[in-house]
This record gives sequence, C-alpha cells and structure tokens, in this order.
Amino acid sequence: MKGLENKNFIPNLSFDCVIFGFNGKLLKILVLEYHNSGFFALPGGFIEVDKSIDEAAKKGVKDRTGLDNVFLEQFHVFGEVDRADPEHMRQILIANNDLTKENEWMLDRFNTVGYYALINYEEVTPTPDQFSDSIGWYAIDELPDLMMDHNQIVEKALIVLRNNLSEKLIGMNLLPPKFTMKQLQSVFEAILDQKLRRTTFQRKMLSLDILERHEKLFQGKAHKAPYLYSFK
Repeated sequence: MKGLENKNFIPNLSFDCVIFGFNGKLLKILVLEYHNSGFFALPGGFIEVDKSIDEAAKKGVKDRTGLDNVFLEQFHVFGEVDRADPEHMRQILIANNDLTKENEWMLDRFNTVGYYALINYEEVTPTPDQFSDSIGWYAIDELPDLMMDHNQIVEKALIVLRNNLSEKLIGMNLLPPKFTMKQLQSVFEAILDQKLRRTTFQRKMLSLDILERHEKLFQGKAHKAPYLYSFK
C-alpha cells in the first residue's frame, strides 16, 4: 500500500464494508477492534488517487478476508455533517504512534461509500489491518457499539440486503452448485431473521423462474428424497 500521505488519496472520501458472513445457519458481521483504543469499526479505508472506489473496496475486502471474486455491492453514500468524529481518529493515530503532521488530513470530515458483501465465514481466516488488534465475526444481535455511524451503516445494509435478496442471491456463492429447497430456505430465514412456511416459500421461489430442478438427493428413504436445484 502507498504511504498514508494526503497526496496519495482522494480527499475527504472513504469506503466502509459490511461483510456479512453466513455458514448455512447463522448470519454474522466482520468487525475490527483498533489498537489500544477500545473502538470497534467496520472494515474500510481510503481511496488511492489512481484507483476507482470499487477497486479500493474490493481490495479492502480481499485484504481482510483473503477472498477474491466475492459478491460486493455499493448500496449507499453516508454524508451527514456530524458522521465523522475527529477525536476517534486522533486516538487511533495516537495509539499507533502515527499522529504526525503528514497524517492530520485523516482528522478531517469524511463522506463514506457503503458496500456490502456476503460470504461463507467458515471459508475465511480474517486478517486485521495495520491499526487493529483483532478482527472477528459477531452475530447481528451481539454487535458491539461501533464508532461513528457504523451501526447505522449496518442497519442500512441489512435493509438493502433483505429487500433485494431474491434478485442478488444468485451471485453470492453461499450455497453449493446444487442445493435443496430446505438449504435455500435456511439462507432466507437467517438473513430475514424470521421463520418461513415451507410450502409458501417453495411456491414463491419457483414462481421467480430463477431455479433449475435436477435429480433427487437420496440420503434415506426414497420417497422422502428432496429435489436438488441450481440457479439458472
């Protein structure tokens, strides 16, 4: 990565990523804890002057998860006047012995571009960034108090994800190439945080014309074997 001098980055612009992790049953979010500060935050960063915002976000996700080609979508720009607290960044820089004249630009007001990703967290060994003590997965209902407006960013990402789940799920690589309707329903129930009626769910999924039906999955009694599906 280039040095953190102001000249290397687009002024007053950052990105923050809500990285949802799912293992077939539970939905979690990846959260950083900064060195010697007690501050928790979403993975994010600044945008280099010779990179697009999407490129910066993709690199940020890869650096934290090690994964390439994940589903990543820009969902909102957060630009409230009071969203950035310079005192948070000041304490982070002090804790890392990085509060220098060259780094004071990081204390300015920043607008941030929000992205969300959805991956299988069992395939990931999270890696903290240079300012962080740790990084880990937190259940949605057990999130710590995040710095600045990051809790609001998570809430907005959840709304967007839930509203677009049927259309976006194809590209998220959360399921094996062939899956049962029960596995698909488990994804929806975890993300929507609600139980769904099996018959109603199956009827809705088939009506969307996004699934192709394959052979049955024989694991026990033949008459109970479910069909396998894949996305068209």
